[in-house]
Amino acid sequence: MIRIRPADERGHFDHGWLDTRHTFSFGDYHDEREMGFRALRVINEDRVRPGQGFGTHGHRDMEIVTYVLDGALAHKDSMGNGSVIAPGDVQYMSAGTGVRHSEYNASPTEPVHFYQIWILPNVGGAEPRYAQKRFDDASRAGRLRLVASGSGADGSIGIRQDVNLYASTLARGETLGLELPEGRHLWVQALRGSLSVNGKELSAGDGLAASGEREFSFAAGDQGAELLAFDLA
Repeated sequence: MIRIRPADERGHFDHGWLDTRHTFSFGDYHDEREMGFRALRVINEDRVRPGQGFGTHGHRDMEIVTYVLDGALAHKDSMGNGSVIAPGDVQYMSAGTGVRHSEYNASPTEPVHFYQIWILPNVGGAEPRYAQKRFDDASRAGRLRLVASGSGADGSIGIRQDVNLYASTLARGETLGLELPEGRHLWVQALRGSLSVNGKELSAGDGLAASGEREFSFAAGDQGAELLAFDLA
């Protein structure tokens, strides 16, 4: 079974400094039909104005992955980490027993556009941890590059859940395939451009959930495509 989550049906709030869209219920947006998919709990698409951001706040028992499309995001946390996340970087924070952090647009003049993903961990009360790794354009072009996984395979960031997260960029008309083991599930998040997945058309911001299918074919549209794909237990 394949289901599309249209971009224009997401929760949307424009706070001036922040324009945010929620694929699943989050904050003031609540829809009992959209509480997540498998271990995926949050997929937020955020645009933050120059010099603005999220002040220090806390999280517990959540695997948090941040993927920047444009601009740069400055991060500081109670573990002592301070970094700037740019396009091509994947940032991971396991909140575990508790962590506090802030996130700000690193530029005084340019907006930052990013996705933040929350994944339910497979263990509670673990020690918080942090990782950040760069996956350059060439490593994601024309292929599904494993960027985070429960196993840490292929140089991916190891996370506390049985999820394989792939990032990919496809040129116009480019295709690729993916085969999942029996009993696995797929979520595809279209980030830029357009693509089809098993003939289902996706534009930027659309999501696709698939269960009970094992073989998938991805084909980029006229503008090419950038996407995240989640292989989930």
